[in-house]
Amino acid sequence: MRYATLVFLLIAWYVTEMSIKTLDSKVVYQNNWMTVREDKIERESGAQGIYGVVDKPDCAVIIAVEKDHIHLVQQYRYSVGERFWELPQGAWESNPDADHIELARGELLEETGLTAKTMTYVGKQLIAYGFLNQTCHIYLATNLSKQQQQLDNEEEDLITQRFSISQFETMITDGRIQDIVTTGAWGLAKLKGLV
Repeated sequence: MRYATLVFLLIAWYVTEMSIKTLDSKVVYQNNWMTVREDKIERESGAQGIYGVVDKPDCAVIIAVEKDHIHLVQQYRYSVGERFWELPQGAWESNPDADHIELARGELLEETGLTAKTMTYVGKQLIAYGFLNQTCHIYLATNLSKQQQQLDNEEEDLITQRFSISQFETMITDGRIQDIVTTGAWGLAKLKGLV
């Protein structure tokens, strides 16, 4: 029993201490929204290889709820060639160091035309950390007021609509909502008892 515990602790220590060393890094592509770099790496064993990383500033996703309804947006997602409903979300590439609560307030107003008296921080999640280093900050927006949408040029086809929460959850389970940021944010907020 003591031997098994010792082996387990040694394995746990090794895995925790195991790291990959960056030997070289070069930018292979860059635009206003992202930088793609290719890193030459060395693993713990000494084996060398490459690792592709997409650098993007932090984003915010906003769960805008009033009574038993939620506000969603829909736009054409070029990379997959379809339109999808999702929670309002985005990043400020022109101001990557912005406070994430200001980012959340800004994205909510920009995409839905809503402002919120109460913004509750739900938590943060990593979207696709196998290749992307972006952190997504999740906010629950309540006590909503309607203003005017302030869409970016890239969002000219974006529409917003209010759904009942039960309809929204059905859209998740039947596959009409496939955005992992939306489903992850909703799941975390629900598990924390905030919605």
